Amino acid sequence: MNTAAVLAAFDEQQRRTGEGEGADNPESGREPRVLVTVKPEWAAVTWSRLTEADADEVIAAQIGRMSGLGLDWEWKYYSYDTPADLPDRLRAAGFKDEDPETLMVADLHELELVGAPEGIRIEPVTDAAGIARMVAVHDEVFGGDHRAWGDALLRQIEATAGDEAPGVVGLVALDGDLAVSTGRVNFHHGTDFASIWGGSTRPGWRGRGLFRALVSHRARLAIDLGYRYLRVDAATMSRPILQRMGFHEIATTVPFIHHAPETENRHL
Repeated sequence: MNTAAVLAAFDEQQRRTGEGEGADNPESGREPRVLVTVKPEWAAVTWSRLTEADADEVIAAQIGRMSGLGLDWEWKYYSYDTPADLPDRLRAAGFKDEDPETLMVADLHELELVGAPEGIRIEPVTDAAGIARMVAVHDEVFGGDHRAWGDALLRQIEATAGDEAPGVVGLVALDGDLAVSTGRVNFHHGTDFASIWGGSTRPGWRGRGLFRALVSHRARLAIDLGYRYLRVDAATMSRPILQRMGFHEIATTVPFIHHAPETENRHL
């Protein structure tokens, strides 16, 4: 894989369009320096092209723009973003960086795909009952309450239900009637890329190949729809598995979070 060419395609096809989320240029009529996505449950700067001369000004402008939302929001930083000291500037402006992840991409036709382990079946999520299964797995694996996340995913699924080319597919791996692992795949229409998100497996079912099986299942869906690449923001534990399957590291990404004032107060 020519990783430099793939990174350039990713930046142009996904980040410059809000990674499929319909980003807005807050400087309409000008060459954008940032692209921003605002949804009821999530807001982010998904792409930026800044210089040492304008970075602090643009960061301050986005903080002002987002201040009325009343929610935490993200500046999604990638290791090739400019200027080189952008992470330090974000921290100085009040952002808190979370754990870095590795942006990995695979050519779908070069992946080593596997089937589900014996006794496990993988099914698509199509309704509220399926979402409840996904939420239950996420609650156990990550802690907290993921009902709002599940509601947002259900809205996305329902928005393209019945379409020849869906925007997102949620999946559960079932051992009998118990959901033991989950994941989703987003299809970014008009691009070469599909992306996978939200992998989680209950502790008692880890080490059985469920992660690879769900990645493989999503890869086959993307192949059937004519996509060329599969992208993932990989955490430390999943990176070596993905490498063995045929994914390549092309950049590092870090979520920088700007907390809403009331959220900051709750942490004091």
